[in-house]
Amino acid sequence: MYAMVQGVVSKQTSELRKLWDNKRALLFQLLNLSMIVFSALMIWKSLIVITKSESPVVVVLSGSMEPAFQRGDILFLNNQDTPIRVGEIVVFKIKDRDIPIVHRVLKVHEDKDGVVELLTKGDNNRIDDRSLYAPGQMWLRREDILGRAVGTLRYIGMVTIMLNDYPPVKYVLVGLMGLFVLTNKEGG
Repeated sequence: MYAMVQGVVSKQTSELRKLWDNKRALLFQLLNLSMIVFSALMIWKSLIVITKSESPVVVVLSGSMEPAFQRGDILFLNNQDTPIRVGEIVVFKIKDRDIPIVHRVLKVHEDKDGVVELLTKGDNNRIDDRSLYAPGQMWLRREDILGRAVGTLRYIGMVTIMLNDYPPVKYVLVGLMGLFVLTNKEGG
């Protein structure tokens, strides 16, 4: 195992030296890397426009929605203007909190002015979410909703959770991916 890692490291070091000596090839590989990054950003922005959600893909971070969703599931969101109904699973954001919450709509309340308010609850929680809302907030409004869950990939998000729990691993992996993109030769 050690010999294999040492071989990969020496090969990548050799390729980097060759790239450094050949400025044109280095520029070409840097352009390839930037195209990959910008393509990912364009796909993300396209998803934001299509789904009308500022966060079209989220990872379930807790067990509050078990058995419907497990920690590490990836949810695909859609935030179209259709009315939200009781029983739908929504992702919402609370004022002054960074992390969105995935829970089921327990009650929908519409006042005489047509303003819709929602009450949510995690399937695995005993009580509703009022204790999670901002101080003094009793209901969620439509603008608090990032989207409703329309699809899922089971457990794939555990990679994201691991990378957030161990930031050095994230930096090492991103660096390795960049290194392999830079030293990859097209066409053999």
